[in-house]
Order: sequence, then C-alpha cells, then structure tokens
Amino acid sequence: MKKVGIAVVLGLLLLAAPAAWARQEAPTVLKDKLPKKAVCHVCSQNGEEHGEEKPAGAVAYRGKTYYFCSKGEVTAFVKNPEAYLPAPLPRPAPATTLQSVAGESVSLEELSKGRVLLVDFWATWCGPCIKAMPEVQRLHGKYSAAGGRFSAVGVSIDEGGAKQVRPFLAKQKTKYTYPMLLDTGETWTRWGVKSLPSMLLVKDGQVIGHWSGKVDLKQVERAVAGALASPATN
Repeated sequence: MKKVGIAVVLGLLLLAAPAAWARQEAPTVLKDKLPKKAVCHVCSQNGEEHGEEKPAGAVAYRGKTYYFCSKGEVTAFVKNPEAYLPAPLPRPAPATTLQSVAGESVSLEELSKGRVLLVDFWATWCGPCIKAMPEVQRLHGKYSAAGGRFSAVGVSIDEGGAKQVRPFLAKQKTKYTYPMLLDTGETWTRWGVKSLPSMLLVKDGQVIGHWSGKVDLKQVERAVAGALASPATN
C-alpha cells in the first residue's frame, strides 16, 4: 500500500468462537477443522471483492475467529493482534490541523464544532477510495444544506502532497466542494486508520463511527442522518 506502511487491519469476524475461547487473552493459531472457504480479513479490509477463498490459516482471539489467505498474515496477527483490531467507539477525535490542496490551514476540531463531520481518508492510488468519493460528495451536498450542521472532509495520504492531489482532482468528473486536506504522514495513525478506504464520523469531539475497506455507504448515510437527528451533548 505504498505510504500506508500501515499494518493493514487483519480480521473480518466470521464466526463466534467456542465458549472456551471467550475468555482467552493470547491469540491461538487454529490448525484443524478450517472451513473450505472463508473471507480473508486483509482482502476484505482492502476493499477487494473476490469473496470467499480457501483460508491459509485462522486465529482465535478473545472469543472471535479471524481467517487469513497467507501464513504471513497469520504470523503478523499473532505477534501483535491489538495493532490490527479496530479502535473502540466512541473515542476522542484527535486535534488535527492540516493544509488543504489550496494551501490553507484547516483545523478539523474547528470544522467539527456544531457539526457532524465525516472524515474520509483516501489516496489517488486507492481504487475503492476513488469509487466512493462521488458518494461522499453527494452526502456532503445533501446534508450540509440542512442548517449547515454537516460537512465531509477528505484527507489524502499521498506522499506527493498537493503536487500529486491537485491535478488528480482537476481531472475528475465529480467536482468536490468539501475540503480536501493533506496528511502530514502521521495523521492516519493518530486517527486509528489501518486500511483504505477509511471513513470516520465525528460528533461532539468524539469518533462515533469508523468504516474501513469495502465501505457500505448506505450504512454511513444512516449513521450521518442518525447523528444529525440526535441532540448535541455539549
């Protein structure tokens, strides 16, 4: 994943583990009775849509079973499983100020005040990200008009910065009206992003939603509408 030297999130929950595993803390490699086919967590989180395949291994951890399509993924997960599991929700949204593609300084903390904020981490080389962006624009246009209480914001993790992102956006059929910001190289880690695409929903200074990989945009829209419908807590 080029810049995403992210240890890509390993673990699509497919099956509940037996009760004997429910209290376990250490990951356990499962060598027997693997299913003939399963969805690889890594592939799923990368937005790949090839579905089920023969698993190369499985790991039981804290009452859940995770399947992988390579032995290397199994080894990485066993070594540090918490690094590859989703961060808990809700959690504080990091105070973040980034430069836009136009060179302006934008504070996500200020942008989210009084608003529900959808933060979309993406890259020009990420196919699923590019596919989802017109829908993010649709959500921005639809819900930002509702009293100005919603905004989307894009955060590109491209190493080339504005020189790479600006011409890319200029060539797109969709014209993006929400802020497009540039990651400094550490923003995605502070926000708990471990794979692309990643979208996070922020309200009242808290991350209340986080979707990665093959993002269900209908689910994202339901969460946006729900957050706008519920009263602010501060």
